Amino acid sequence: MNDKKLVKPDYIFEVSWEVCNKVGGIYTVVSTKAPGIQHEYNNNYILIGPDVWKETRQNPDFTEDRTIFRAWRERAESEGLHIKIGRWNIKGRPIVILVDFTMYFPVKDKILAEFWEKYKLDSITGNWDYFEPALFGYAAGKVIESYYEFNLTAQDKIIAQFHEWMTGSGVLYLHDRVPQVGCVFTTHATVVGRCIAGNNLPLYSHFKEYNGESMANRFNVKAKHSLEQLAALQSDTFTTVSRLTAEECKQFIGREVD
Repeated sequence: MNDKKLVKPDYIFEVSWEVCNKVGGIYTVVSTKAPGIQHEYNNNYILIGPDVWKETRQNPDFTEDRTIFRAWRERAESEGLHIKIGRWNIKGRPIVILVDFTMYFPVKDKILAEFWEKYKLDSITGNWDYFEPALFGYAAGKVIESYYEFNLTAQDKIIAQFHEWMTGSGVLYLHDRVPQVGCVFTTHATVVGRCIAGNNLPLYSHFKEYNGESMANRFNVKAKHSLEQLAALQSDTFTTVSRLTAEECKQFIGREVD
């Protein structure tokens, strides 16, 4: 028996591109496990998603409630953060913060340059399908930082779980700015693995023949792969969803999952 002690956190943040944004399977993963966590943690469990419905109030998944965390919301807005706070319209109706990341478009080069200087994040080949998620993850990190500074103390035990490469910049931001927050990075399938399978190449039968860096270059996903890899390497805990994906992570990312 090892001597590791299981410590229950006081607060859990969960960040995904698919919180209140039904575009793929991760929506189902997060929305079906959220009610159980919310039941145990109540308002100390906070989900963060992108405000991709910001031009309309008709998001069927989200109901805004301006009374939730009102004092902090006013502080966050005064700091320049653009957020909506409300409830996800699923069982348990957990608290959700939707983040408008478009305000960072004009300064994206500066933000990405800072990530290059600190972590060697290679964004130079990225396109908008990379920039938008990278800026969302960055914005989510800033939201958690703001909430921490206003509401929490050095004694609080805090976990932030980030799903997929699309949120990886949040891991990098908190690793640098709020190291007290324990960051969990979860990949559901690697960037390179998706490309290999999506191009009808044999994945697992020729597994050891593939190199993550060279395949990322081949499929022009170097920026996404770089963000995924750095988030995995800098996270406090790295997780995935299956043994097969764990093998992908070891081969393409270079870190075994925890």
